[in-house]
Amino acid sequence: MIDKILELSLGHRAFVLLATLALVGVGLWSASHLPIDAVPDITGVQVQINTEVRTLAAEESERFVTWPIEIEMAGLPGLQEMRSLTKFGLSQVTLQFDDSTDIYRARQLVTERLQAAVEHLPHDVAPKLAPISTGLGEIFYYSVSYKEGAKKPESLQEQLFQLREVNEYTIKPLLRTVPGVAEVNESGGYERQFVVQPRARAIWHGAG
Repeated sequence: MIDKILELSLGHRAFVLLATLALVGVGLWSASHLPIDAVPDITGVQVQINTEVRTLAAEESERFVTWPIEIEMAGLPGLQEMRSLTKFGLSQVTLQFDDSTDIYRARQLVTERLQAAVEHLPHDVAPKLAPISTGLGEIFYYSVSYKEGAKKPESLQEQLFQLREVNEYTIKPLLRTVPGVAEVNESGGYERQFVVQPRARAIWHGAG
């Protein structure tokens, strides 16, 4: 068999040379278009639930937010691992599914269970699903602060208001325009609110 291959190759040298050149060309083209990452993403199918908790300490967030969500998510089809992270202002629950699980079906199941979990959570929290990304998809953490010598309000509370607004209305929209950025999450600072509270007694006297 080998003898016949050698005889055929020697008898058709031009064809063998052209085939070799074509094979080398295809290999070079494939190598130049092969997606290569310095740190390959080997993370499996995961769904992450982020809950912003503004009024509770970390221990209270663990008890009243993270724990009820974990209880509700237990027993999901294909669920392999469940882990959580609770810190001041944020409750995060990460669900790891089998590799064969469809990510969109997993997110649908989590959303259905999350509707039932909301009934047991404090009224001022709203759990949200993170974008379809993995732990290696996190680019970086950043903080917003005043530059040394910059003009800033004297009140610490007003400073936290301003820093939050700068991040919300200036930095965050610009980061969202960067190709490949799925979401920008913020934590900390004070959110400015305007509350209108009617004087019921004055309305009652006016109606009388």
